[in-house]
Amino acid sequence: EWRRDGGKLVCAAGEIAPALPRLEQIYGAMVLGLRDYVNKNRFPGVVLGLSGGIDSAISAAVAVDALGPDRVRAVMMPSPYTSIESLEDAAECAQLLGIRYENIGIGPAMEAFATMLAPAFGNRPPDITEENLQSRIRGVTLMALSNKFGDMLLTTGNKSEMSTGYATIYGDMCGGYSVLKDVYKTTVFALSRWRNEHCPAGALGPRGMVMPERVITKPPSAELKPDQKDQDSLPPYDVLDAILEGLVEGEKSVDALVADGFDRALVLRVWRLLDRAEYKRRQAPPGVKITARAFGRDRRYPITNGFTALIS
Repeated sequence: EWRRDGGKLVCAAGEIAPALPRLEQIYGAMVLGLRDYVNKNRFPGVVLGLSGGIDSAISAAVAVDALGPDRVRAVMMPSPYTSIESLEDAAECAQLLGIRYENIGIGPAMEAFATMLAPAFGNRPPDITEENLQSRIRGVTLMALSNKFGDMLLTTGNKSEMSTGYATIYGDMCGGYSVLKDVYKTTVFALSRWRNEHCPAGALGPRGMVMPERVITKPPSAELKPDQKDQDSLPPYDVLDAILEGLVEGEKSVDALVADGFDRALVLRVWRLLDRAEYKRRQAPPGVKITARAFGRDRRYPITNGFTALIS
C-alpha cells in the first residue's frame, strides 16, 4: 500500500490476499465482465432465452448475480419438440432466481413459415433447415423483446459449441453479449455445481440453489427434433474439450494429440469442425476472456484457406 513518509509517497508491503479457488475466479470474472458491459453501455437490463438447459441456466444465474433479478427477463420459447422436463426446469430456474419469466410458444410461427416456404421447398423432406429455422424464430422473438423494452439480448452458447460450429448463425447466436463465450462445456457443468453450493462475494442473486439438479444431470439437447441429444452430433464433452484445449489453447498439432493418446480419426474430425466454423465465430458477440486463448484477438485464423487437405 502507498503511505506518506514526510514529503514522499512510499510503497510499503501490505497484506496479500490468498488466491481464490479457480471456479470462483472464473465465475467472478464472468459476473464482473457482464456487469461492466451492461452498465457502462447504459442498458436498463438484459433478456435471454431460458430453455431448461444448463447453458441458459448458468447464464441467467450470472446475469442475476451481476445485475440483480429485477434487471433480468427470461423467456421460454417451446416448440412441439420441447420436453415437459425442460418446461418444468426453466420455470423452476426462473423461480429460484426470482426473475421475470414469460412463455412464448413458437409453434404458430413454425407453421406459418412451413406454409410460406412449402411452394419453394416442393417435396424436399425436412432436414437441418427446419431445425435451424426454429432457432432463428427464437432469435427474432428475443430481438423483438430487446427492441421493445431496451434490454440487451444475451447469447448462451458455450466455447465447445462455438469451437465446433454447433450453433445457428442468426439464431441462437443473436445477441449483444455472450456470457459463456470462453467457457468450455465441462467448465459450464463445474460452474453450475459450484454456484448451487456457493454465493460469490458481491453477488446480487440469491444464496443457495439457483438451478434444479436435473438441469445439471440430464443429457444436453438442443430439442430441435424428436429424441435429439448433443452427443448425436458431437463426441462426449470431456473428450471433445480435452482435444479442443489442445488445439486452441495448446496450439498442438494433430500428431501431438494422437501421441497424447487421442484417436486420430476423432482428432481430425474435431480439427475440421474447428476450422470450418471460423466464419461463425467472426460474427459472434463479445464476451469475457477466462482462458489462455479466447476466440478473437487471441486466435486469428483465416475464414477461408486451402490447407485443409494437408492433414487428411
